[in-house]
Amino acid sequence: MNDTLEVCERFCSLQGESSYAGMGCYFIRLAGCNLRCRYCDSAHAVEKSGTLITVDVLVDEAVRTRVPLIEVTGGEPLLQVATPRLLRGLSAIPGRTVLIETNGSLDISEIPSGVVAVVDVKCPDSGAADSFDMVNLARLRPQDELKFVIGSRRDYEWARQFVRQHAAGRRGTAVHFSPVAGTEFSATELASWIVDDGLNVRLQLQVHRMLQIR
Repeated sequence: MNDTLEVCERFCSLQGESSYAGMGCYFIRLAGCNLRCRYCDSAHAVEKSGTLITVDVLVDEAVRTRVPLIEVTGGEPLLQVATPRLLRGLSAIPGRTVLIETNGSLDISEIPSGVVAVVDVKCPDSGAADSFDMVNLARLRPQDELKFVIGSRRDYEWARQFVRQHAAGRRGTAVHFSPVAGTEFSATELASWIVDDGLNVRLQLQVHRMLQIR
């Protein structure tokens, strides 16, 4: 049904990533994903086996929360046909900012204009470096953001080349480099690479992991 989604979980926490990191956020995690990244931190949402919930119920639940942000994530939320309708309903809630986190492999043009898209570009260590839909670069709006999860020096150099070739100078597009949790190099090392190369990107640390909250 076009008004029903398979939902893995809903919860309030702190936004751990993006330019909105550190703010209170209500998360709606949808089930199912078309990728199998090696470092996936939400493997429980990869298989499409969530609870069926209507868009209206999800929006009503979000209205009752008191946090300033709402994020639809996954899995990969754009796999489900009712996701755009959910986003439209959430963005109509007064006083809320709505985010969607997507893996970059699917067409983002269905995302409503008032919603912030946080779009992953998968690096080689993810095992899905060829998954990004390059046309999505032209679909980005000024409020949208790009995210690279870095697992090694090889990942960094790949992401650096991508940014220089495709994203440098994009008006309004924030670009984040984030270290994979538990990798051999530290966030300090990644920071030094960014500074040494003069990249116009932001080092992103996962606030929720630092605080050991979900």
